Amino acid sequence: MIEFRSVQKIYKEDHHVAVKEASFKVEKGEFVFFVGPSGAGKSSLLKMIYKEEMPTNGQILVFGKDVKRFKTTKLRRNVGVVFQDFELLKNKTAYENVAYALECLGESPFKIKKKAMTALERMGIEEHAKRYPHQMSGGQQQRIVIARAIVNEPKILVCDEPTGNLDFESAETVMYYLNELNQSGSTILMSTHNMHIVNKMNKRIMIVEDGVVKTENEETKFNVPNYIEEMEHANQP
Repeated sequence: MIEFRSVQKIYKEDHHVAVKEASFKVEKGEFVFFVGPSGAGKSSLLKMIYKEEMPTNGQILVFGKDVKRFKTTKLRRNVGVVFQDFELLKNKTAYENVAYALECLGESPFKIKKKAMTALERMGIEEHAKRYPHQMSGGQQQRIVIARAIVNEPKILVCDEPTGNLDFESAETVMYYLNELNQSGSTILMSTHNMHIVNKMNKRIMIVEDGVVKTENEETKFNVPNYIEEMEHANQP
């Protein structure tokens, strides 16, 4: 479903090499965590999947097609994005925030109402449909963001630190719903610093350090569990 072939990302402004020769595959229906320190290249990797950034060298295939050949609007119909800082429209209700994504795609009013409410229901947040972002908790706002990302039923969901601004309980709730989406068939790629979540979810893990993507295999002998344990200790106060 997603394949990186010797992908490199260099930012022209400061010549920073964010991603170095990344090569990996993500199969349909997988849930993959990208973990590593801040500035390691996790966000750059994810942004290239939905054409927020373009690779400097190498090739990225999504649905078997080079992302460079996709129109951005068409690609994002099938790749939903969840951000850490919510990016909700403050002057719109929860329902209106979700519906707006469909309005931008030119959907009919009937389909907008049906799809928006279905997405809110899937996130267990339909009772807050008429509330504004400032009237909801961080966890509830993040579920609105996810509802907006899945309202068009994308096959892939990219989540960049979706629990980074949440307390423990809210983060657990968000992960419950993300796991439900994965169980129903969505392919999910998620960056995170939360090692508790990574260990609890028991999903595939990719480590990103200095732009290099590492995974546990016989060739590299890279030990993911040991790395996770080291990061947990490093993050403890």
